[in-house]
Amino acid sequence: MANYRNLVVWQKAHELALLIYRLTDKFPMHERYALTTQIRRAVLSIPTNIVEGYNRKSKKEFVHFIDIALGSLAEVEYLLEFSVAMGYIHKASVNEVDGLIEEVGKLLWSIQKSKLQP
Repeated sequence: MANYRNLVVWQKAHELALLIYRLTDKFPMHERYALTTQIRRAVLSIPTNIVEGYNRKSKKEFVHFIDIALGSLAEVEYLLEFSVAMGYIHKASVNEVDGLIEEVGKLLWSIQKSKLQP
């Protein structure tokens, strides 16, 4: 099996997932099975789709899973914005996460672009 752990994009996406899990630990209990679950599922979708796509047989399949990861990244970004608006987290605590979201996004886009080249 290919070693996805060597991919910088996976390493950063994994780091993002860990940060989001820690951040959402502070969410109110009434959000435990709603917003908390939604944002955690979305953030885990990023590294898991990188892993699944990386281990597929074709570039086309890999790009498909990168597309899914990009969609999940956008979902996480919005859910963080929503969480700040609801007062569950402070904007200042999201700054590190915002930088990592941007970095993961750039890495995913660069992989997507490079895999689409003939």
